[in-house]
Amino acid sequence: MQQTTILWADDEIDLLKPHLLFLKEKGYDVTPVNSGADAIEEIQEKSYDLVFLDENMPGLTGLQTLTEIKAIRPTVPVVMITKSEEEHIMESAIGAKIADYLIKPVNPSQILLAVKKVLDNKRLVSEATNSGYQRDFRQLGMQLSDRLSPAEWAEVYKKLVYWELEINETEGKSMAEVFNMQKDEANTYFGRFITENYEDWVDGSDKNAPLMSHQLFKERVFPTLKATGDTPVYFVLIDNLRYDQWKVLEPIITEMFTVDSEEMYYAILPTTTAYARNAIFSGMMPSDIQKKYPNLWVTDDDDEGKNLHEAEFMEINFQKNNQKVKHSYHKVTNLQAGKDLLSKMSNLHNNYKCNVIVYNFVDMLSHARTDMAMIRELAADESAYRSITRSWFLHSPLYEMMQQIADKKGKLIITTDHGTIRCKRPYKIVGDRNTNTNLRYKHGKNLGFEDSRDVYVVRKPESIFLPRENVSTAYVFTIGDYFFAYPNNYNYYVNYYKDTFQHGGISLEECIIPYVTLTAKG
Repeated sequence: MQQTTILWADDEIDLLKPHLLFLKEKGYDVTPVNSGADAIEEIQEKSYDLVFLDENMPGLTGLQTLTEIKAIRPTVPVVMITKSEEEHIMESAIGAKIADYLIKPVNPSQILLAVKKVLDNKRLVSEATNSGYQRDFRQLGMQLSDRLSPAEWAEVYKKLVYWELEINETEGKSMAEVFNMQKDEANTYFGRFITENYEDWVDGSDKNAPLMSHQLFKERVFPTLKATGDTPVYFVLIDNLRYDQWKVLEPIITEMFTVDSEEMYYAILPTTTAYARNAIFSGMMPSDIQKKYPNLWVTDDDDEGKNLHEAEFMEINFQKNNQKVKHSYHKVTNLQAGKDLLSKMSNLHNNYKCNVIVYNFVDMLSHARTDMAMIRELAADESAYRSITRSWFLHSPLYEMMQQIADKKGKLIITTDHGTIRCKRPYKIVGDRNTNTNLRYKHGKNLGFEDSRDVYVVRKPESIFLPRENVSTAYVFTIGDYFFAYPNNYNYYVNYYKDTFQHGGISLEECIIPYVTLTAKG
């Protein structure tokens, strides 16, 4: 194994011999120099793994030397050492992207800690993460076989997402395979939990039922409107936003806002834009919408076709709950629509108490990933999917909208209508030409499939408040990472849709979703 090389520049380098010997005993190759000019000369001739740099040297100062070193080797980590605690020196050093900052006098242990922090950080973090997950692995496994409540399942899912994000940052991702197996196991148990309890939740017989889509405005949004006085409230629904995607956006958003609460709620079935989002805005289950407002319930198979009446559903919900506050509704389905809405933010803030914004990007991305080769390559797995979501957000009008909301001290709510899951295993099904095309759930008559624990079959749609289009209509939902595939041209179909992100079925990722309230900082 190659020795780690360290360059140490200090005009009193002779006084630091004990420190140099200590590092050499620990296996590091240390080159001492006593001026900034000598340090620059060394950096020009040789590549070093780390530089210790005294700030207060005659001739070239530490900050001047730092600038020259970064110009020659931009990626070399530099640790600044100084007797001064003056704020402007610290700020200049930090602005020049130093790796660490130490105040004299320093002892050998501090130096060793700085070396390990800078050079061994990834390895040490990986080891700690793997060790931590191994400890939690057994506990999580035992929890999965318990009779968990909806809230306990939400906590299990949050813990799984925590470890997924932590393991993703480790070198080699050595625990990733073990973790993925445990998440698959969790989804299997969760599917059974849903099939055993869902009907009791939606018919009201289970008093411990979780908060669900159709209850969101009545139980959460309307009380927030009442509690915030004259402060404008922005309800931002980023559709198809999974909890792990929220967690990678959170550090960006919390630079502007403080999280008041982060709650998990359950999307209704099917976990699609059409059913779940209409339930959110109307405050009703799908079969009730169909009965009471047949003119607003679209029966075609196009998800977006079923979401043309959200503003009307919202009006119905506000009136039904005697909400008299001025409110607005906006749907953003493309970049230009986002820019147009951004230009109207001041008007919204000054004229409306409640501003509802539906942002469709994440949903468009998940569908585009299926259809576009380039997107499929960009979002090849969950990690890449999170990364592309973060990158989009940073360059989106939505980010700028949130900055304006923060500047004007608005109240922000961020949520979604359902999540999405990467589908890996096909499940054969046969249906007539009137069967819907969604890969995670099917409804129709005379559906042909193998009845197993990998699907949830509902032969009486009214029992879970879903529309029945004819006497023999049934619904069937995939569980875990399965997706439906027709026997005709089966291999082509499977290869085309395998490893694509889909929604409509039953999984932790689709069903348990975030509802976050935030207050502007300052």
